[in-house]
Amino acid sequence: MLSLIAGIIFIAFTVFSLVPSWSLNWGADVLAFLRGSLPVFAAFIGLICLFIGAADIKDKREAAREEREANEREVEDKK
Repeated sequence: MLSLIAGIIFIAFTVFSLVPSWSLNWGADVLAFLRGSLPVFAAFIGLICLFIGAADIKDKREAAREEREANEREVEDKK
């Protein structure tokens, strides 16, 4: 319940600070910040995607190796 109230307060403050006709009028500053941080954010997301892709390739290789070993054990058991 406390987090719900805090969330409503933070959203209300955000709206209050961004609306041009009210006192704070931070809309231009927020847009400048978003434009400046977008390349850094894109690089961060790209780095995360590289790590996830590398881990996925590693997992697929491990699964293929385990499947191959299981098939070899089945062949040996049949002999």
